[in-house]
Amino acid sequence: MTNQLNSGSLSELQVGECLLTQAKKIANGKIQLEFAEKVTSKDRPVSALTVLNASDVRFSSGAARGWATAEITDSSDIFGVNFGDDGEWMIGTDSKGRTIEVLELNILNPTFNNTQFRVRIMETTTPTKSQQDYADSLGEDVIERSAKRAGKGGDYILCNGEHIFRNSYVDLLPTNDNPQHVFLNSDTTKSTITANTGVKADEVEIMM
Repeated sequence: MTNQLNSGSLSELQVGECLLTQAKKIANGKIQLEFAEKVTSKDRPVSALTVLNASDVRFSSGAARGWATAEITDSSDIFGVNFGDDGEWMIGTDSKGRTIEVLELNILNPTFNNTQFRVRIMETTTPTKSQQDYADSLGEDVIERSAKRAGKGGDYILCNGEHIFRNSYVDLLPTNDNPQHVFLNSDTTKSTITANTGVKADEVEIMM
């Protein structure tokens, strides 16, 4: 059967698999679905952060995240989960300490009408409108808010002297197709790679 609750976990997620980790209640009666996918690269060194934080799933899972805003009824129909107010929501806190309602899912390789949900990473040297608007709403500079760094609080990583902005997208692909990721190297070379050749865990922090 497809779209089974608790059929997977971040700790056991393999390259080429996608995990629908959780849902979160957001504004206007909608929910935000979080997807995770391992994106690894053979030609990049293993990060010391990954080794030194091996027991922390945020580092050791090696999974990029992608988010999709969804209607409650549509999501319930697709995944067979009760996302209504009487669902199994839990109270938690986000990274800024704000109270949120979260529903754990852990659905391995979620599907819809013979297609599969997959996470795609795209890097550019220009912020997206959503990144710019989000930074503006916080009264922050978009570079300080969203540009790629060498680790949290580290130096900015540049491509041909320009800042790099990373985005994630959740796509529906035919079964067995892999997402085409685009990464910008610091030497200005752009590389397009599929899911089984991507990037390391600490390199896939998605900035809004």
